[in-house]
Amino acid sequence: MDDSYIYVIIALLPLAGCMLLFQANPYHALVIRGILGAIAALVYTVLGAADVALTEALVGTMLAITLYAVAVRSSLVMRLGVLKDEAIETGDNDHFEQLMDNLRTILSKRYMRLELVSYTNTKALHRALMDKEVHAICAPPEHDDQDSTVHKNNKQPYHTKTRIQRIYEIMQSELSSPVTALTYVSTTDSGEEQHK
Repeated sequence: MDDSYIYVIIALLPLAGCMLLFQANPYHALVIRGILGAIAALVYTVLGAADVALTEALVGTMLAITLYAVAVRSSLVMRLGVLKDEAIETGDNDHFEQLMDNLRTILSKRYMRLELVSYTNTKALHRALMDKEVHAICAPPEHDDQDSTVHKNNKQPYHTKTRIQRIYEIMQSELSSPVTALTYVSTTDSGEEQHK
């Protein structure tokens, strides 16, 4: 009996592994991981290890993919804190819509999504940023008591603060909207801020 088909199936393992390593889109990587697990289960079955194949199919493929999908879905979110009236009036405010569209465009390049979290006042908004409930906050500067001197002469209707250095760098280099001032706030050093 010719067993050359086994070598072809086994050759698919490193090919699928390389495809998995070089995949930029996390959702495509999940699909390739499922294919890799199915190929491994097939190899185990062909080689006569049915119990190992069943374990690989159930745990290595189905359970792992499900857990990875939940992890990817929950970790690729930027939570942006906004004031409640801004979140409600998004249809009436062109500047806010422009800013949100720009942020969604920037984040979609990295397979992330934007989630708006509304707060009743600026104090709750700042507390949410410092307590790490949100990744960034966006509010009109006239409501922002702490930075009113910085933005007194600015014509920008919004002030965006983030506590994550990488998000700050991405927004600083790619945000084309002139409607917001951008600030990085370090949550480890109290009060240390960098302004754009």
